[in-house]
Amino acid sequence: MNKLTDTELLQQSLHAVIETSNFTVLNTDIKVLAGQQTTAFILLKEGHISIHTYPDLKYAAVDVFLCGETSQPEKAAKALRKVLKPEKTKMTYLKRGDFGSVKDMKPKIKTKTAHLRRIQNTGAKVIRVLSRRKANKN
Repeated sequence: MNKLTDTELLQQSLHAVIETSNFTVLNTDIKVLAGQQTTAFILLKEGHISIHTYPDLKYAAVDVFLCGETSQPEKAAKALRKVLKPEKTKMTYLKRGDFGSVKDMKPKIKTKTAHLRRIQNTGAKVIRVLSRRKANKN
């Protein structure tokens, strides 16, 4: 079964992430929407985790919002990546609270690509470069 449509796997994965991250669950709500899209929202004492899956696009949007100076959202994101095994992830970090500082309001973005995807992307770039060189010689 597709990981993005298996609500049981999604729920088990979220609770495993929460357990390993030592979060406190206040409420859990998982719904299957039209087209096998799934939305999951877990309210935590420390913040929340939400996931919206789009199986037809092979895409999942994940939001990990944690309050506190010592919170580690990347730990929860890493655990979710192990379960969903995405080809590519894009993480945006936004530190909130000091609205007087422009630096705090500017998000930090990290992108990760699975090894096989990197090889495919590199191969496509090499082919484009070689074809341009060949066109320039003629």
